Amino acid sequence: MFRRVTTFVCLGLLSTVIITTLATETRPIGAQSQLDIYQATLVEPNQKTPEVSTAELQKVLTDHSATVFDSRPFKEYAVSHVPGALNVAPKPGVPMSQYVSDVNEIARLLNGNKAAPIVLYCNGPFCGKSKRLAAELLAAGFTNVRRYQLGIPTWRALVGLTEIELEGVMYVHRSDKTAVFIDARPADEFRAGTIPGARNLQADEVEKAKDDGRLPAEDHNTRIIVFGRDSLQARAVAAEIAKNAFHNVAYFVGAYGPLATVVR
Repeated sequence: MFRRVTTFVCLGLLSTVIITTLATETRPIGAQSQLDIYQATLVEPNQKTPEVSTAELQKVLTDHSATVFDSRPFKEYAVSHVPGALNVAPKPGVPMSQYVSDVNEIARLLNGNKAAPIVLYCNGPFCGKSKRLAAELLAAGFTNVRRYQLGIPTWRALVGLTEIELEGVMYVHRSDKTAVFIDARPADEFRAGTIPGARNLQADEVEKAKDDGRLPAEDHNTRIIVFGRDSLQARAVAAEIAKNAFHNVAYFVGAYGPLATVVR
């Protein structure tokens, strides 16, 4: 019965149950509890496409049983998106207030397979982008469309990790002077050169970093960008940071070399 969660109940629960561990690594998907927020959906009336819960989306990403599309504009996607999600160009001629992704681009990525399982998400309960895209996909003949309507805010709150693209790192470094950049490479590589303002941090140093100032212990809302020698190294450190209740953590999906050439 706990799947039938209204918008206000869901948001209220999120304010009191902030779980920032990477659930696919530390919590078995489908584990039951008396009140399991990972299983929550909005269950809005008159939905044209069904929802998936956070746990269901995690399973989709783990077993690759559907293609996940981020329904937001590219800049938002580039700055922070669900790991493994794809993004396509906007539908031509549509104003930003009515933004919707191009169905033709999705069809191209899926090789024209209109029965292919699809999961969409955008900016949470009040965002209409995934709903608009779902409606256009249905109209175009796609038959297996679902939505993670809780969206990226809930994903950050419950799972803790997102990915950031090169364009996103460039944008944040240029525009967000409060963001913290973490270089996850070994100390000798960090000392040999890093991007301006970055702080060196290894996975086993997170607790210490909250005391020595490398992590913003007095503002857990701070945007934290982690990069490393490669995305695996960056993700490992980002996961440890997320486990310490920082809920705006993204790891760079590429290698350090290309990053260093464009972020100055």
